[in-house]
Amino acid sequence: MSSCCPPEEQKPEEQKPEETGGACCPTTKKSRPDYLLWGSLGGVSVLYLAQLVAPGLVGDVRWVNTMAATSFDLINTMWWSLALSIVFVGILDRIPREMVTSILGRGNNLAGILRATAAGVLLDLCSHGILMVGMKLYERGASLGQVMAFLIASPWNSISLTLILIALIGPGWTVLFIVMSMFIALTAGLMFIGFVNRGVLPENANETDLPADYHFFTEVKASLSGFRPNRAFWTETLKDGFTGSRMVMRWIMFGILLAGAVRAFISADDFANYFGASLGGLGLTLLAATVIEICSEGSTPLAADLVTRAHAPGNGFTFLMAGVATDYTEIMSIKDTTSSWRVALFLPLLTVPQVLIIGWLMNSVG
Repeated sequence: MSSCCPPEEQKPEEQKPEETGGACCPTTKKSRPDYLLWGSLGGVSVLYLAQLVAPGLVGDVRWVNTMAATSFDLINTMWWSLALSIVFVGILDRIPREMVTSILGRGNNLAGILRATAAGVLLDLCSHGILMVGMKLYERGASLGQVMAFLIASPWNSISLTLILIALIGPGWTVLFIVMSMFIALTAGLMFIGFVNRGVLPENANETDLPADYHFFTEVKASLSGFRPNRAFWTETLKDGFTGSRMVMRWIMFGILLAGAVRAFISADDFANYFGASLGGLGLTLLAATVIEICSEGSTPLAADLVTRAHAPGNGFTFLMAGVATDYTEIMSIKDTTSSWRVALFLPLLTVPQVLIIGWLMNSVG
């Protein structure tokens, strides 16, 4: 039978869901606008500009002024980290998967989890920047356990925030916080590997095995041979970085709006005055860390207040770590990247109990 369309061999199960057919030829349905991204970005932009041009212009509408000030402060705090993460994402998109696998090692053993944890500790980005890089690592073939270890170990374990913590709470507590966060990252990463091996969680479909004759430095030398980064390279890198970061960026912008709304009704001093070194205070700290969306730079001073003013070091540790484990931006980004609610919800399931136990022990000895 004749057709107005050219013949195309395609199995029914391979038909793309966005393609719809008429009587003659299939047509491609346009993708819907990302209302969450553009709505949140628009809201944050308006609030930021309002605070920049005319702070306090709204007068007695305190909550609007608070949201504007929050958007202004958080964007000014994290812009460099978000910008760097966009560049990292764009560069990672150009690195072959085999090279990423070689750097991180095999994802189903302790050595691979150790490498991912070390990478998370050393990379100096805020929690939202780390999240974008972590999602790109998953797309480039890192195992689920490695990605989780990277995310758990990363957010406040940067060089800059470590120096800030040393100044605020002293080197002793700072070192203990870092060691315990790495311990949680390692144990959670290994547990994720175990659940993947038992079929409870899906494995990363992007994982790739290295050829037997693969040599990392040889491949790097070959890739860099004749490489000259020009304007076109950086333009394409930034373009790909923006595209790859959109999924996480929508939740970051929404999180800024939520943080502003919460700050309008919850005083930061309440954390230091009422969240003491008790089981009740530890539970309230967990609840606060879960509800309040805040970047790592913002959480560090609050956590330091819990250590020095509330005399609850375990609460400070819990506020830092539970903010990562229960962060809805992180959970939703993991869900979108892995296409699995189970994977996303296993993050708090495997980490929060460890955080609470360690936090309770710190309060007991502090």
